[in-house]
Amino acid sequence: MAAIAETTQRLIDVAHKLGATFAERAAAHDADGSFVADNYALLKQNKLFSAGVPAELGGGGASYTALCHFIRELAHSCGSTALAFSMHTHLMAAAVWRHRHGQPAEALLRKIAEGELVLVSTGAGDWLESVGRAERAEGGYKVSGVKRFCSGAPAGDLLMTSAPFDDPEKGPQVLHFPVSLRAPGVRVLDDWDTLGMRATGSHSIELKDVFVPEEAVGVRRPRGQWHPSLNVVVTVALPIVMSSYLGIAERAAQIAREAVAKRAVDPIVIQLLGELENCLATAQMAFHEMVAITRDYDVEPSVELASRMLVRKTITANAAIATVTKAVELVGGSAFFRRTGLERLLRDVQGAQFHPLPEKKQQDFTGRVALGLAPA
Repeated sequence: MAAIAETTQRLIDVAHKLGATFAERAAAHDADGSFVADNYALLKQNKLFSAGVPAELGGGGASYTALCHFIRELAHSCGSTALAFSMHTHLMAAAVWRHRHGQPAEALLRKIAEGELVLVSTGAGDWLESVGRAERAEGGYKVSGVKRFCSGAPAGDLLMTSAPFDDPEKGPQVLHFPVSLRAPGVRVLDDWDTLGMRATGSHSIELKDVFVPEEAVGVRRPRGQWHPSLNVVVTVALPIVMSSYLGIAERAAQIAREAVAKRAVDPIVIQLLGELENCLATAQMAFHEMVAITRDYDVEPSVELASRMLVRKTITANAAIATVTKAVELVGGSAFFRRTGLERLLRDVQGAQFHPLPEKKQQDFTGRVALGLAPA
């Protein structure tokens, strides 16, 4: 535990150091919707894309808990940087889990450590069905389709994606595989123009007859059905992703406290501040439970565990949104001005509700699991 606490504090210190610079750039990136490429360059210089790779494989050896708290701290300065980085990190963390549990992931982890490779995910947009198509080709498959919500795409190296394949023997399947973002037929589309998280570079990526070797396919699963590999994804990914939104909520609360300090004798202000603190505490408690469930990779994912994690994801997301909304109400009319910073946080935090699974789908999933039914 002491070692975990030490690595956590070390990464938080790095986040503080980089955060001052990131905070200065955040408003400008948000204003023009430009990707945080300069922040990614600093993250690479500090070898943070490989921070969670085990030391014996050439990485920084940071614990899972440390990575979550690093992203949380980073979000105090720039929510877009934190979220985009979390998308790489959750893919890397899933690979660490596989490596620790005797599954093939060492080669990928070594590549991340050697070159500070940036992984890009399409999981949220693909989910159970996946989009696009895979067709048989000599030695593998030709894949085509447009993948959405690919955070960090402008700086990405490896796309971790999937495609539907109509297997003549097994029926509709989904194939999971990596693709180099510099491979022939891969194109990043300039289409990320959004309400919030405007600097994450979450552009769509077009795949046009991209060749995927047979040996590159890591997972094959029935299309539209829940698969054990998704238990790993949900358990490992969600605390990392929600770290960003908790950090946004904490920053909003800090801004609100400072803004109303001179009005603390107003009973309405005191009441609203109490409501804000309750919302924030709810988000923090649910988040801490999410991180605790992972046990720093010492966990055997299951449908029941995935359901527990999804419940806490919904609670964290709702409470984070409520916290920022309450901060705006507490500060009052001045929160409407961009210079306070709350306006951007209010837009950015809305993204929390869209990550798998949105609340109603989570409730359906959890209710089915509680009844012993298939989750999907």
